[in-house]
Amino acid sequence: MAVYFYGCITLDGYLATKNHGLDWLYETGSPEKTGYDEFYRNMDVTLMGRRTFREIEKLDNPAAAYPTTENYVFTHRELDCPGFTPVNEDPVKFVRRFGQDCNIWVIGGNTILAPLLEQDMVDYLIVQVAPVLLGEGIPLFTQREATRRFRLENVKQYGQFAELIYSRAGCGYSDKW
Repeated sequence: MAVYFYGCITLDGYLATKNHGLDWLYETGSPEKTGYDEFYRNMDVTLMGRRTFREIEKLDNPAAAYPTTENYVFTHRELDCPGFTPVNEDPVKFVRRFGQDCNIWVIGGNTILAPLLEQDMVDYLIVQVAPVLLGEGIPLFTQREATRRFRLENVKQYGQFAELIYSRAGCGYSDKW
């Protein structure tokens, strides 16, 4: 099993505005200008929080967003959206149930990412940086994480995005995306 964070942040480290908006990202570029498609082809499972899922719900066909993966939303509420399964439990316990041949993508916020980082369960951080300064917003990291070491494996440029690929110490890195 490998756990990945793959996402985009601003130059000042924010995933979204204070109101969880992503307009800054949509105005900067599109997924076609990144390695997203190749990355997604290698994923088996997606994990996201309710706030991230709200952005997906705005799409005309939310189920088409992640058609080939098992998609889980951490929430205390029921979901009425085909292709997405609600989960109401600790992310660490939930992730530990997946098999060794499973690639898990943590989408969006730090409420799922932070506990996995605390347990040394995140194998790869693939962070795209957009040339935008928000000044305030929702940070990628909670600032409560203990020291964790990652190794810079690769740097790529996609239009205005810089992509930084890090692996956790001891993970074998493969440059397949």
